[in-house]
Amino acid sequence: MRLYSYFRSSASYRVRIALALKGLPYEYRAVHLLKEGGQQMQPDFRQLSPDALVPVLEDEGQALTQSLAIIEYLDETHPQPALLPAEPAERARVRALALTIACDIHPLNNLRVLKYLKNPLGIDQQGRDDWYRHWVESGLAAFERMLAGSPRTGQCCHGDQPTLADLCLVPQVYNARRLKADLDAMPTVVRIADHCAALPAFEAAHPDRQPDAE
Repeated sequence: MRLYSYFRSSASYRVRIALALKGLPYEYRAVHLLKEGGQQMQPDFRQLSPDALVPVLEDEGQALTQSLAIIEYLDETHPQPALLPAEPAERARVRALALTIACDIHPLNNLRVLKYLKNPLGIDQQGRDDWYRHWVESGLAAFERMLAGSPRTGQCCHGDQPTLADLCLVPQVYNARRLKADLDAMPTVVRIADHCAALPAFEAAHPDRQPDAE
């Protein structure tokens, strides 16, 4: 396997956690999203990723894109440990949690969105930081309500073993803290993120431990 990744990319971080949890070796290929005008825009990479986004996982001659699709592919081809519950309603809950981050929170704060706010819209750094914190805090507040209001929440988002939801939560909290979002009103989110982040597979996937970390 070969993973095209950027160390701070939330989506890449999710896939790195999945690979580590499943004990799958892979070759790391760094794609710097800021250098050289964004290495993801280079023609060779766009042949792998038409939308010029990381991560991309190459496996058995296939170039797979979109982090959640990659993770579900890994879960289907390497079933243990399972990242989705067996029971349909529980699977739906885990997917809903994961999609709350991957579809409702993360896209509004993606690097290309923040760059567009800067140019051509001319929004200064303070304005962009305020934008980021607003959407992260409101999104994670909703996530907190989903977790705190459910008896199925355990040490992790769903029970006591990491699932797809935790693979999305930990990178989002990492970036929220890096941008100084206020998480004081989200004790369940913080508790679960900190618990999972201390697990060996999550530690191995941490941005600071990647070959391209700066």
